[in-house]
Amino acid sequence: MVKLLSAGALILLFSTPVLAQEYEDHNKMLMDHGGGHLMDMAGGMVMGQNANTLPGGCDSISETKEITVHAGHKYAEKFPGRMFAFDTQEFNFKPCTKLTVHFINDDNIRHQWMMHGLPKYLYPKGMFHLEVSGPAKISGTLILPPGDKTYLVHCDIAQHMEKGMKAQLKVGGGDGDLPSIPGVTAYVVADNYTGDLSTVMAETEAAASTVVAADTVPVIAPPKEDAVISGVTVIGLAIGLLLAPFFAGKFKDMSVSEMVAYVFDLLRALIESIVKILSGLLKLIGSNKNKILPGR
Repeated sequence: MVKLLSAGALILLFSTPVLAQEYEDHNKMLMDHGGGHLMDMAGGMVMGQNANTLPGGCDSISETKEITVHAGHKYAEKFPGRMFAFDTQEFNFKPCTKLTVHFINDDNIRHQWMMHGLPKYLYPKGMFHLEVSGPAKISGTLILPPGDKTYLVHCDIAQHMEKGMKAQLKVGGGDGDLPSIPGVTAYVVADNYTGDLSTVMAETEAAASTVVAADTVPVIAPPKEDAVISGVTVIGLAIGLLLAPFFAGKFKDMSVSEMVAYVFDLLRALIESIVKILSGLLKLIGSNKNKILPGR
């Protein structure tokens, strides 16, 4: 009887249709902390929310757009060697567009949709940021700046961008393409699936040398030393030659410590003599100041 019930349970389990993915809606739980920062205690966050303030150079909102962006492991399957990805790798909008992003996380881990390079006077830290621990969804709004520029969009969780969760958003015509956008631009270091370690090392070294060459700052060589002996050097050598016989006789039977003590005694005596000479000159000047300065 137990076996029949177990078999029936298995049949029922496998014959039941799979339900569609359910997403927790964090938009219903977000608390406004001010400054465009909204968050809840369940892993949802919006930073840089701006639905009303126009960036400098925008006289009005050019158009209003909404997009839905999915993030997850399954979207990286079409990019060999990648682990995570967005379902869209490139976006394009007019300058001064009011953009609402609906971000949906299809994984059971945390993902982000983070846009960099925005004007800091309007967007704290220069970014617009959506974050959610999935499976869940969250939404945020920003107004894009004027001008033609390409902005980086990525997940900032450790290694997620390097593993493929990276895109670019062009405002207007953009100002070029970003490197290593999956399916859009070439990787800085291309993946190699041949198993030839020497080829992989050669490609990595070539890429590294290219980056170093691009970032090299010209080094200004220090000026060469003047080959002509200066007058101070000549005077020093002359004094050393004149005093050498004197010190050779004095140091003949002395130890090193005695030599050092003797030199310091000479220096002290020399300094005392100089001080006495200066004091005598000052007294002389003071006693004859009326003669030197007859007008006083």
